[in-house]
Amino acid sequence: MRKSNSTQRFNDKDELKMQLQLVPPCRVPRVGDIHRIETSTSTSTVTVRRRRRRNAVTTAMRAVVQRVASASVEVEGRIVSEIGPGLLVLVGIHDSDSDADADYICRKVLNMRLFPNENTGKAWDHSVMQKNYQVLLVSQFTLYGFLKGNKPDFHVAMAPQRAKPFYASLVDRFRNAYNSDAIKDGVFGAMMKVDLVNDGPVTMQLDSNSPN
Repeated sequence: MRKSNSTQRFNDKDELKMQLQLVPPCRVPRVGDIHRIETSTSTSTVTVRRRRRRNAVTTAMRAVVQRVASASVEVEGRIVSEIGPGLLVLVGIHDSDSDADADYICRKVLNMRLFPNENTGKAWDHSVMQKNYQVLLVSQFTLYGFLKGNKPDFHVAMAPQRAKPFYASLVDRFRNAYNSDAIKDGVFGAMMKVDLVNDGPVTMQLDSNSPN
């Protein structure tokens, strides 16, 4: 006996439901997932990576470290700090920075091997502490500037009311970790003229990379 069209449609729906129940739920790939791709000729694995966003902003403390033969800071026609051989460090504080970021920058700057070892002839062998050189710290919120069109925007930098004591605590960290007499700094928030003789030249950028 031939089945009616309505009975056939009913059976088709039931069969479709059963097939859908057997299909595993779809999951959006996450960063770091490894997927296996099979073709008629080979099998390979692909790791899902995060797509970089254009104009992405680093959320970490930033330091530009320059090896110098000498450097000084002038405010209103008066030299407030100066050093001989050592490091000039421009420091940018992000709005989300914490004590862990400050600890990281302090430790890294003081241990970066940017100086030669005259005894062995190695070019990158000694830190500023091993050479008994000096460090000049200068607050530099413009390190967190980015352009909106042609106009700079600094809103991701820490606000001055919070940044001033935070920067002061960073200077104290350097002084406590090294020789306090060897650590100099500029004047927070002042219009400063920074004079330097870059030795090399050697300039390194250092981010704390959110060590929290």
